[in-house]
Amino acid sequence: MLLQLTAIAIFIAIFVIAHLRKAPLGIIMFGAACGTGMWLASMPLANVVSGFPVSIMVLLVGVTYFFAIAKANGTIDRLLEYALVRIGNNTVMMPFLFFALTAVISAMGSPLGSLVMAPIAMPVAKRCRIDPMLMALAIGSGFSAGGFAPTSLFGIVTYGTAHEANIDLNPFTLFAVAASANVGLLLAAFLLFGGLGLIARRGAVATASAAPTPEVVPGAATVTPFNSNQITTIVCMIGMLVTVIVASVSGLNPDVGVLCFAFGAVLSLIDPAAGRKAVAGIDWSTVLLVGGIITFVGVLQKMGAVDLLGEAARNIGAPLLSALVICAIGGLVSAFVSTTAILAALVPLAVPLAASGEVTGWAIISSLAVCSSIVDVSPFSTVGATLVATSAEDDRPRLITLLTLWGMSMIAVGPILLVGILVLPGTL
Repeated sequence: MLLQLTAIAIFIAIFVIAHLRKAPLGIIMFGAACGTGMWLASMPLANVVSGFPVSIMVLLVGVTYFFAIAKANGTIDRLLEYALVRIGNNTVMMPFLFFALTAVISAMGSPLGSLVMAPIAMPVAKRCRIDPMLMALAIGSGFSAGGFAPTSLFGIVTYGTAHEANIDLNPFTLFAVAASANVGLLLAAFLLFGGLGLIARRGAVATASAAPTPEVVPGAATVTPFNSNQITTIVCMIGMLVTVIVASVSGLNPDVGVLCFAFGAVLSLIDPAAGRKAVAGIDWSTVLLVGGIITFVGVLQKMGAVDLLGEAARNIGAPLLSALVICAIGGLVSAFVSTTAILAALVPLAVPLAASGEVTGWAIISSLAVCSSIVDVSPFSTVGATLVATSAEDDRPRLITLLTLWGMSMIAVGPILLVGILVLPGTL
C-alpha cells in the first residue's frame, strides 16, 4: 500500500510543481512515469513506455493535420463565410445546435466518432465571437449525452455490466439520466460563458437600423466561390463524416484519427503546398501533454493504485458516503484515461453496494457511469485534448486552464448532484 500511495503523491506533486514553474507538464510527467514505474513498481521500461497512448496520438495528429490542410487551402474560411451569411445574428442557438449534432453522432455506436464536430465547431465559435469554452462544453456534453444511448458504447458497457450482475438497469433510463445531466451542464455553461451576452447582442442587432450585424461577413453576397482544391476538401470532409456514421451504424468502431490521416494523405497529394504547410498545424504540445499524463496513470493502474482507491471506497461502511466516493473515483480516473475502460473496471466495484440493497442498484450504476463521463472535457482526456487542439492557437492556454478547472470540478459536482438526486431518495 505504501508504494501505491507514494506513486499517487508523486503524481499530484508533479501537477503542482509544473504549474508553479510553468513547465511543460507532459514532458515532466512522462519522465516521472518512467522513474516511478521502474523504481517503485519494478516495471521494465518497455512496459512503462507501452502505456503511452498511441491511439490518442494518432487521433490528435490526424485530426489537426487534416483540418490544418483545410485551413491552409482556404476551405475553412470559405465555409465559415457561407455559414455566417445564413446564421446572421442567430448565434445564440449555435452551441445548442452543435450539442445536438454531436449527441446524434455519438449515439450511433462510437462516441469518439462525434469528435469530427470539434474542428468544425471551434472555428465557428471564433468567427461568431462565441466563447470557445462554451462551444467546447457544448461538444463535450453532446459527446457524453449521446454516448449513453442504448445503441452506443458507453451505454452498452454500462447496462451490459449491470445486467451480468443481475442489477435491473433499463438502458433508456440510463440514457435519460445522461441526457438530462448533460443538458443541465450545457445550460450552466451557457450562463457562465457568455450565453447571456449572445442574447443581448442579438437583441441589440434586432433593434438596430439596417446596419449590418457583427457576425455577417461584409459583402457576403459576393463571397469568393470555392476553387477545385476546396471542393475536393469538402468532399473529403463529407466522406469522412459519412464513413464514421455508416461504420458506427454497422456496428464497427471507426478510428477517426486513421480516417483523417487517409483523407489528409489524399489532399496532400492533390495540393502538396497545403500539405507541407499543414504539418506546422499539428498540435504536438497537446499530444505530449496527454501522452505524459496517461502514461503515468497507466503506471498507477498497473501498480494497483486505482484498485486500492476503489476498495477503500467500498469499505467505508456508510452506503451513501461509499456511493459518493465511488462516483468521485470514477470521475477522477476517467479525467485522464479511457472512459470505456473505467466503466468496465469501476462498475463492478459498485455492484456489491448495489447488491446489498442499501442503495438502489440502477441509481448507483447510472450515477457512476455519468460521473465517469462528464469529466471527459478535461484537456488530459481524448475529448478535451481534441477540443484544445482544434481551437485557435491564441485560445488554447485559456481553454486548457478552464477545461481543467471544469473537469476537476465535475469530480465533486457530479457525484454530489447525481447521488443526491438518484441515490439519496432510495436510502430514506
